[in-house]
Amino acid sequence: MVGMTDSEIGIRPARDATLGRSIRLFRAFLKEQSDPDHFYQILAADSVRQISEYTPLNGRVVLDVGGGPGYFADAFRGAGATYFGIDPNVGELSARGAPAAGMVRASGTELPVQTGSVDVCYSSNVLEHVADPVAMLNEMVRVTKPGGTVFVSFTPWFSPWGGHETAPWHFLGGYYARRRYVRKNGREPKNKFGESLFALTIGKALRWARRTEHATIVRALPRYHPWWALWIVRVPLLRELASWNLVLVLRGR
Repeated sequence: MVGMTDSEIGIRPARDATLGRSIRLFRAFLKEQSDPDHFYQILAADSVRQISEYTPLNGRVVLDVGGGPGYFADAFRGAGATYFGIDPNVGELSARGAPAAGMVRASGTELPVQTGSVDVCYSSNVLEHVADPVAMLNEMVRVTKPGGTVFVSFTPWFSPWGGHETAPWHFLGGYYARRRYVRKNGREPKNKFGESLFALTIGKALRWARRTEHATIVRALPRYHPWWALWIVRVPLLRELASWNLVLVLRGR
């Protein structure tokens, strides 16, 4: 990746980015559909750990873009942060009953938040569901204070899970995978290609990160991998297939 240093592409890993951690996350991921509380509680705790490598959370204001029913609220508040979440989908906001405290219905591409007002802007597995991911990224940077942290992760389209519940048929095309799912199950998938799921690549996200004038890229790494596998982000084709989930960490200017 031209223009990025070794530290920016994840060569200096966290001490606890171990194989055991990767296995725990993968096992939890397998239960996402059947037991979402289990998966998202584990992921939220891991996210707090990851973000804490780049910025303290105690006393900081965190905005979660695409926070859904508030799975991450407890983890961030437990770390001492003031947490707010935004999601445009009423169904997601109320997936566990009444919306969690601090959750607001709004669009990630038009955040109803003052410029430069949050310490940490966070988003997990939302960007691939947005028709204009660059607009959402720009908004996340806009609302973050100078020196603040943007932490965003997403599932790359060409990863094994890029088509979500329509995988692996998304490798033959998103619309084909969607039609096949309907034929097999008699209903539309939750993640409808062209409506609520889009073909976002790591290459596109990294090009935006390198070119944005309002933030500096700190790290880019595969979210769930052990430290010795982080090098795959350096290899253009391989990273699309083998990253599973990409994390971008940026510092606001």
